[in-house]
Amino acid sequence: MTLEIETPALLFSATSLILLAYTNRFLTVATIVRGLKDTYEKEESKIILLEIKNLNLRLTLIRYMQLFGVCSLFLSVFAMLLLFIEQSLFALYFFGFSLLGLLISLGLSFWEISISVEALRVHLSGIIKKNPID
Repeated sequence: MTLEIETPALLFSATSLILLAYTNRFLTVATIVRGLKDTYEKEESKIILLEIKNLNLRLTLIRYMQLFGVCSLFLSVFAMLLLFIEQSLFALYFFGFSLLGLLISLGLSFWEISISVEALRVHLSGIIKKNPID
């Protein structure tokens, strides 16, 4: 199997957009955490503490999503360098590891989204119980 230099380059735009989305998620969650921390300091609530714990897990997942996304981009660039110096076999392996890093990053992203959706459903369940939708 041969690998052309354009193939790893295809990951640049996709990975860059994914990393931007991850950064936006991080900033949003960080803002929510700061607000909840202030609220918790005013009125210590078990529910707020659980929300903060949930958000802490999400921040950890986002950090690992970013880590594996950056590793994927780095390995893709390194594969291009190896192709440039005509080390095709090593380039192929590094590009494979790059794809693996991207898969791990996307898997973590799915996990983080699942946690977020479940948290939103818990919030909505209280409203729906008070105001049933028929």
